[in-house]
Amino acid sequence: MSGHSKWHSIRHKKGIVDAKRGKMFTKLIREITVSARLGDPDPETNPRLRTAIAAAKAANMPKDNIERAIKKGAGDLEGESYEEVVYEGYGPAGVAVMVESLTDNRNRTVADIRYIFSKNSGNLGENGCVGWLFAKKGVILIDAENVDEDALLTVTLEAGAQDMSQDGDSFEVVCEPGDFETVREAVETGGFPVQSAEVTMVPQNTISLEGKDAEKMLRLMDALEDNDDVQNVYANFDISEEIMEGLDL
Repeated sequence: MSGHSKWHSIRHKKGIVDAKRGKMFTKLIREITVSARLGDPDPETNPRLRTAIAAAKAANMPKDNIERAIKKGAGDLEGESYEEVVYEGYGPAGVAVMVESLTDNRNRTVADIRYIFSKNSGNLGENGCVGWLFAKKGVILIDAENVDEDALLTVTLEAGAQDMSQDGDSFEVVCEPGDFETVREAVETGGFPVQSAEVTMVPQNTISLEGKDAEKMLRLMDALEDNDDVQNVYANFDISEEIMEGLDL
């Protein structure tokens, strides 16, 4: 399982996501607004917007908030203008890190990101320094408890999934971004308990971490995701479930 997926899984278990729900809503609203601005404001013809709305609904965002964000993106309501910027760098032990942001002030954001990297045993690199280590994929995490693995595998493969694996108490289903909606709908229709579903950047190889390096890496992830301008953080670390459970995040 990719470091990004494992990080989100452990944050969910420890209740960190719930504690930062207000900040999560802000990020989701930005994504909906930008998705509606860059494409069609109709989610039926805009896959990115459809995915953003699904994520907002999964986070129990009120319908009015979603509709208002779409209207801002479509220009029907006044709102801030955000720019998409991707930053790349390295964490502890040379872990590759990609940071996706939506910002209304590029100078402020790059200064903040640089400071976060340097404060947490990392360093901000040049554009393209680690991007080649990742591939965009659809990733769906399913709670493995009481799930028939063969049945899940059949459903996902028939829907277009490329691979399925188990790590700890979760199944991870991977597909091409263009097949993401179809695979997710097949999983949900099949009644399988979805923990998370997103189009993400999956690392082509990983670096195993333990001890202080593992703790520093997770603190870097948390600090980056805590920044208001950061939408997503991807990294190619691998930490065992036992080590992650034992860390004081």
